[in-house]
Amino acid sequence: MSLGERSYPILIERELLADAATHLGPLARGRSMAIVADANVTPHLERLQGALGAAGIASEAIVLPSGESTKSWEHLASLTDRLLAHGVERGDCVVALGGGVIGDLVGFAASILKRGCGFVQVPTTLLAQVDSSVGGKTAINTPAGKNLVGAFHQPNLVLIDPQVLDTLPPRELRAGYAEVVKYGLIDDVAFFEWCEANGAALLAGDAEAREYAIAHSVAAKARIVGEDERETSGRRALLNLGHTFGHALEAEAGFSDKLLHGEAVAAGMALAFAYSARRVLCLGRDAERVAAHLRAVGLPDSFAAAGITASGTTLVDHMRHDKKMDAGTLPFLLARGIGQTFVDHSVDLTDVASFLDDR
Repeated sequence: MSLGERSYPILIERELLADAATHLGPLARGRSMAIVADANVTPHLERLQGALGAAGIASEAIVLPSGESTKSWEHLASLTDRLLAHGVERGDCVVALGGGVIGDLVGFAASILKRGCGFVQVPTTLLAQVDSSVGGKTAINTPAGKNLVGAFHQPNLVLIDPQVLDTLPPRELRAGYAEVVKYGLIDDVAFFEWCEANGAALLAGDAEAREYAIAHSVAAKARIVGEDERETSGRRALLNLGHTFGHALEAEAGFSDKLLHGEAVAAGMALAFAYSARRVLCLGRDAERVAAHLRAVGLPDSFAAAGITASGTTLVDHMRHDKKMDAGTLPFLLARGIGQTFVDHSVDLTDVASFLDDR
């Protein structure tokens, strides 16, 4: 990731976890490393600690519950206390081993601990590997909405081992695939066509397809973040395609496992294209093509398919708490076609509610 003095390497390689000591050793500084892990990744944690131990690097594991509810004030307070008890110094790096929840929570804790210490992302889900582990956005959720309290805090290193996806449950893999598709829909129609041709194989376990998708997605995100690290020019906002609708769906689901983040984003992207078609910004056949691909791989293409039965007004009320709200206006990511996403600051939320009620 090229960000001047905040630049850092992103390594993608099968069996990288077994060789982690080579890359984490210089960051350990001869001290014990704190590893914060999701309770679901215990086998990966044991492999990582075994690799570090074999290289003479001490480590201490902090295991947290899995699920979106872990991104909370309660777990943030508990984690910072435990990291302080471990003796983390400003020059140390805390390792985040898990999916997007662990990466976001650990990154935010690192941003405020000792007024900012280092951290390393070791993502174990497809969603985290292609999206949340790269770019430096960290946050927790609050009752008012998702990711409303957080900070921009870039990691020191990202280690991506595609092999860990072999143990990922199919539902989690599909949810992560939604973020892969997103890069094609933003500004790369050729990549969306690749997804249409190879998405099923990727989900079925094709190692080559997975590695290509991860590398392509990470490169796309790194390019966009490098152009607009803190979302000031509007370029980075394109990465939010599907998220305005999706976060509202997640809020209605209570930020629970009833609806995974990637599933919400998938439904949100389909809704963004359908709303674009309603406003005659893109062709209806483009919106249906997007929805058809999501359905084909087992992802929801509407809020009803996502198991949400709320009214349009209720969902729009969730949107009013979106962190992107500015002077009463909420920017929406809409599309003029596949690979032609843009930011629209003129969307009437009353019209959005009406659109949702018609779905």
